[in-house]
Amino acid sequence: MDRSANITRPVPIPAARDVLELLKPVTWFPPMWAFFCGVMSSGAPLTDRWMFLIGGVLLAGPMVCGTSQAVNDWYDRHVDAINQPERPIPSGRIAGKWGLYVALIGSVLSLVLGAVLGFWVFIATIVGLMCAWGYSAPPFRFKMSGWVGPGVVALSYEGLSWFTGASVMSAGLPDARVLIIILLYSIGAHGIMTLNDFKAVEGDTAMGVRSLPVTLGVKNAARLACAVMALPQVIVIALLLNWGLAISAIAVTLLLAMQLVFMRRLLTDPNKYAPWYNATGVSSYVMGMLAAALGLGGWI
Repeated sequence: MDRSANITRPVPIPAARDVLELLKPVTWFPPMWAFFCGVMSSGAPLTDRWMFLIGGVLLAGPMVCGTSQAVNDWYDRHVDAINQPERPIPSGRIAGKWGLYVALIGSVLSLVLGAVLGFWVFIATIVGLMCAWGYSAPPFRFKMSGWVGPGVVALSYEGLSWFTGASVMSAGLPDARVLIIILLYSIGAHGIMTLNDFKAVEGDTAMGVRSLPVTLGVKNAARLACAVMALPQVIVIALLLNWGLAISAIAVTLLLAMQLVFMRRLLTDPNKYAPWYNATGVSSYVMGMLAAALGLGGWI
């Protein structure tokens, strides 16, 4: 009798290149940019805490953001088997439960690094990981809501990363003005995340994901996204002027004016122009973040 069929073969350890693909390096740039804004907003000389600076970049990008991608791919592996069968988990290149193990290992390493970088960075790391797991994993699955899901991603990508950068360089809780600007840009980023849902309206409808383009309609969701992106920046401009940071206020104003021009085109056909707006309007938005950060840090 052939007993070979009853022998359980060990699941191979995934190759480094497949783990890297699972962590989606292309997604690391937004939180790393926000982290850089946080560094600039602190006003601290870069040479004073350069080791902490390097550690913070690793934490915001490969560690927390990369872990969030592994979590998302693990819990979406059945959907990806249909829509993206070439991804590491559905393709079998990361077999067994290794996708989950990568997410768990990434979470632990992120917590360790966050603790090394300081108390407030550790707290931000905990919140970021809670958002990462809550976004994809049951029973929460924040991604199923068009209101909560984009808010969680906006908080993680923009707010917590900026907070981490400022905390790493200041070795403590950031200045109250920095915290206010972080909150405003995090709120505005909700609109950016809503635009990302335009490309998946049909799939979200079929899967029961209640994204704003699905529940409000594409046109109304686009109008709401534009308002959510623009209004916090108006408040940022007013605050910068009130704090005597005129150069930053002028820079953010000009960048917002550019966005308003881009928004007019976006609203003519949101499905068609959402990718174009992500390359133009969103770029202006994040440049405004840097302009505000440079003013808060006393660089301009």
